Amino acid sequence: MGLGEIILPALALMLIIEGILPFASPATWREAFSRMIRLRDGQIRFMGLASMLAGLLLLWLAR
Repeated sequence: MGLGEIILPALALMLIIEGILPFASPATWREAFSRMIRLRDGQIRFMGLASMLAGLLLLWLAR
């Protein structure tokens, strides 16, 4: 199985999931985005780290 056979479907799923909230509820998405803009860099980095670790854990559990 080539890397493209894994990366492209994963990227496609990420884009689908990322698009659900702005499609279903644009006002809620806009409010959430405006709250994120007010966060400090350290808070945003922590959320990114937590997201990456959660993704790694899910990948590990799926194997």
